[in-house]
Amino acid sequence: MIKEFIQGLSITAKHLLPGHSTTVEYPKVKLQPSERFRGLHRLVPAHNREKCVACYLCPTVCPAKCITVEAAEDENGLKYPTVYQIDMLRCIFCGYCVEACPVEAIEMTGEYELANYTREDFCFSKDRLLK
Repeated sequence: MIKEFIQGLSITAKHLLPGHSTTVEYPKVKLQPSERFRGLHRLVPAHNREKCVACYLCPTVCPAKCITVEAAEDENGLKYPTVYQIDMLRCIFCGYCVEACPVEAIEMTGEYELANYTREDFCFSKDRLLK
């Protein structure tokens, strides 16, 4: 029993030595998320506007019902969203909207800093999603 106790203390002592830290000084050092990480959403821009064709698949498959899309047509008869809004307070970051999009107009970035001061800042409009 003493042998196991000493082994446990030696493992703990190894982690206390300099250079074996498991934490990161966050504001100064930022972690790099993995390739599969699902962070903030982004609308992919095309030539002169977004790639989105307002097919309504993303709000249809969204389990949290946080995506709002309103469509219009241009002079060529092509559909585009006049309103595209995501309420990040309701979003569960499942990625179904990305999988459902037939033209790959929406993607999830590796950005994970979501802090804001007001609730209105969490409603991402089309202009903010295009940045």
